[in-house]
Amino acid sequence: MEFEARVAALEGAEAARGFSSGMAAISATVLAFVGAGERIVAVRNCYGDAYRLFERLFPRLQIKVDYVDGSDPDAVAAALPGAKLLYLESPTSMMFELQDIAHLTRLAKEQGIVTTIDNSWATPVFQKPIAHGVDLVLHSASKYLGGHSDTVAGVVAGSAAHIRHINEQTYSSLGGKLSPFEGWLLLRGLRTLPLRLPHHMKSGLILAERLKAHGKVERVNHPAYSNHPGKKTLAGYAGLFSFEVTEDVDIPAFVDALKFFRIGVSWGGHESLVVPAKASLEQTPGLNSMARFGVSPRTIRFNVGLESVEDLWADIAQAFDKARK
Repeated sequence: MEFEARVAALEGAEAARGFSSGMAAISATVLAFVGAGERIVAVRNCYGDAYRLFERLFPRLQIKVDYVDGSDPDAVAAALPGAKLLYLESPTSMMFELQDIAHLTRLAKEQGIVTTIDNSWATPVFQKPIAHGVDLVLHSASKYLGGHSDTVAGVVAGSAAHIRHINEQTYSSLGGKLSPFEGWLLLRGLRTLPLRLPHHMKSGLILAERLKAHGKVERVNHPAYSNHPGKKTLAGYAGLFSFEVTEDVDIPAFVDALKFFRIGVSWGGHESLVVPAKASLEQTPGLNSMARFGVSPRTIRFNVGLESVEDLWADIAQAFDKARK
């Protein structure tokens, strides 16, 4: 499929395999290399559905998952011995914690451990994990690769041998094959990817900087403000970040007052979206990665779209005015 060939070229990989969703790609990739009685090491605060896969299905398959603070290389190193696979996501989905990809993959390769990373946030425009030693790069292609919020798809890229192993072990069996129509839509998205990402980055940085200076914001979680070594593999920043508001902000009122930012979890499209952690913490009991890893209920995530940044800021400002307790 042409979409697979283009993603492989963008990632600097030998091959790629498309799937019907990001979770189909994650499931098929991890299960191709890990079996009963074996163990993976995953970063904390990883994508919520990946966490639920690890916690709900893997115990039934007798696969153990150890979660580590990926920003702490010593913690990762301590967890690696005996593992079959290292699952990275740099930055992570809600708290935007970075990992030193090159260093961690070296540690893993010394022990024969397969390395994977979810690169949906940075895309190959801003980060090329294979160049830093990662074996397999995963994407929720529904996000920036598609770019129009009208596609559900996933993809994994890596060496020809690794992709062949996935094809033989799990691709056909799990049923998550990419449809031709979705592949066509994704090709459309790839054509504008290098044009869209810089706009997302510029607008995101402007809003992050203004939020950082706002009296109702305690903290902005954005890789641009990190001094972690993992930052060195990033050539730029996506438009997705989070921030924590002060206790006197009525979060439901703030979110309801927003006009341009609509509530939605599948980021990466042209429209701006908002996700309050409070809603997830209250409405998703049980297997909730935010609850397990201590995400503050005062955390709000923005997907900054392609609208006028001044319109977006005016929207945020009026929402803060209406959200005073």
